[in-house]
Amino acid sequence: MKKQPWTTYALLGVILAGLLYFAYFKPRQAELGSVRAERIMVEDQVTQLKAKKRQLDRIEAELTKLTAALAELEMIIPQKRETADILRNIQQMAFDQQLDLIRFAQDKEVTKEFYTEWPIPIQVNGTFHNLAQFFDRILHFPRIFNIEDFAIKALPDQSAGLTISASFTLKSYFFQEQALLKKTAPTKPKAPVKERNEY
Repeated sequence: MKKQPWTTYALLGVILAGLLYFAYFKPRQAELGSVRAERIMVEDQVTQLKAKKRQLDRIEAELTKLTAALAELEMIIPQKRETADILRNIQQMAFDQQLDLIRFAQDKEVTKEFYTEWPIPIQVNGTFHNLAQFFDRILHFPRIFNIEDFAIKALPDQSAGLTISASFTLKSYFFQEQALLKKTAPTKPKAPVKERNEY
């Protein structure tokens, strides 16, 4: 048997290497490329999620601040359901300062866009000192009150506890939650009107 020339063995080696490359290495390279692309995509998603997480943290921090600010506002601006309690507190403060309530009633409320003005006309008899203490109590009351239409006069028949008569309006405010909700609620689009064909 004649010996095969070295070129034949070299050719067989090249053919075997080519078969090995196309049968094993090329699919592996394609798979590796796919894995790399998937890894890059996942890393991009992780980067985006981290950015969204930082943004969400900022939003949550701002929401916490706004919630705290709203709680403070709710402390100084009464809800409408609290008006009876507030009226009782004002009446008690006048009694504690030895003021005689001559007139004490709610006036007509004035509706604004997001809140309602709540006027309370008051007339009291007492002394300057007791009236000043009453106003000081109103000043430190945990609700907002403005004093308007203030007038004071000396009583014709004075005694130790009754020297003046004062009239004024305590004006407070409360939110209109329903009006605010209506303002911010999305409006439904009107359904198109179908035209009737007349024959």
